[in-house]
Amino acid sequence: MKQTSKLKLMLTASIAFTMMLLIIRVCYSGTITYVFLLWNLFLAVVPLFFSNRLLRQHKLNYLAWCMIFGWLIFFPNAPYILTDLFHYTERYPIPRWFDLLVLTSAAWNGILLGMVSLMQVEQFMARHWRRSKVNLFVAVCILLGSYGIYLGRFLRFNSWDIITDPISLFVQLTERIILPHQHPRTWAFTLLFACMLWLVYYSFKLLGAALIPPKYARPVT
Repeated sequence: MKQTSKLKLMLTASIAFTMMLLIIRVCYSGTITYVFLLWNLFLAVVPLFFSNRLLRQHKLNYLAWCMIFGWLIFFPNAPYILTDLFHYTERYPIPRWFDLLVLTSAAWNGILLGMVSLMQVEQFMARHWRRSKVNLFVAVCILLGSYGIYLGRFLRFNSWDIITDPISLFVQLTERIILPHQHPRTWAFTLLFACMLWLVYYSFKLLGAALIPPKYARPVT
């Protein structure tokens, strides 16, 4: 419980720092150029909400699978914030270094929220599946998450389009799966982004294991 409280405090402080930078920017420039980051950060918190609730489940039942599905639908929104770096450019009168700090701090929060939620989902699945199956599950989630980031950044789909615009989403999905050779950017982005997220995720895990002696280690909850 103590570790959980520290984690929540750290995540809150990190998000608050980005919000503070945005408030300063709005007050100084009189514009709302990067205020969309607040919405993106909210969406990045949603998968953590699902993973937190998932950890409270004791069985891998229908309710747990619904939470996993909800988590997976919103999971891409967290690392998606990395792609907001595309918006970086000089915008007078704000110094370039300040805008770089705004965007990189938001991107860091996205990565952090995404990786913590994935760790929590992995922790839950490890209670019910053998390790090899869990590792495969994590790899598939990272791949699907990267594909979701592509859909959001380049095709401008949102997580809720699975309900509000399922036909358009289905057409775009099937076209890229059936005719992958016609969409090289889709699969180049998806596979390379997945590799990067995989490296980041397992770096987080290995660093934690290396820095914390086993007898003091506690699961992320």
